[in-house]
Amino acid sequence: MRLTVTHRTRYRFDQPMARLVQSLRLWPTDFEGQTVRRWSVDVEGHPAERGAAFRDGAGDWVETVAMRHVSDVTIAVEGEVETVDLTGFVKGLREKVPPIAYLRPSPMTRLNEGLRALSAEAVGELSDPLDRAHALARAVGRAIPYTPGSTESDTTAAQALEQGRGVCQDQAHALIAIARAADMPGRYVVGYLHSSSDGQAHQASHAWAELWVEGLGWVGFDAANACCPDERYVRIGSGLDSIGAAPIRGLARGAGEETLSVDVSVIEGAGQQQ
Repeated sequence: MRLTVTHRTRYRFDQPMARLVQSLRLWPTDFEGQTVRRWSVDVEGHPAERGAAFRDGAGDWVETVAMRHVSDVTIAVEGEVETVDLTGFVKGLREKVPPIAYLRPSPMTRLNEGLRALSAEAVGELSDPLDRAHALARAVGRAIPYTPGSTESDTTAAQALEQGRGVCQDQAHALIAIARAADMPGRYVVGYLHSSSDGQAHQASHAWAELWVEGLGWVGFDAANACCPDERYVRIGSGLDSIGAAPIRGLARGAGEETLSVDVSVIEGAGQQQ
């Protein structure tokens, strides 16, 4: 499937910021499940200095931009990606971080008694690693039904489980947490999802989890949509949680109040090149 993505993130400040520095993780990486045909990330509305650019240990491309005296700026993403359904398997991704590194706790996936109990109940007596992974994903989907607007960006996996509802971010965090409780490495993935006309897919800008399945490698699980990522998904990057995998992270110096607006579109077919 060929998918065209447009993603615009606009920052407005009621008083100009003296300095704004942002780390951008907005470039999809080629692997067997996707091939980037064209892709651009531009800063609009204000002069910006492009800084350090590198491919990190997880295989993600990261760039830094810096601006001064900023009152209105837009990060504009546009491109086309050819995708293939690998039933969730992540093959051919250039990365150096060993899977065991993803057993580390993180602020958003910290375990508590409730998450440990959910993990133990889900895997039960299952011994096959892939069966265990699927069981964990199903358990999260049941325990934290997808409910738009039900949580905040700083809601943890434990908090989402306690209130019994959440969004894709919360479901990914919870799946990573309960996988770790079962000694299965997990990581948080950000990307895009082409929503079908029947409304069965949630959100163009999306998050899911990848679990390390012994003997098979990394496999994606989308608890929000009760499936493994297929040709509708464009993978951008990963991390221990939503903080580490954030597409845009930044620091602003100044006293102004920020207003953020985001517009994302994912359509099937080739778009018009800018």
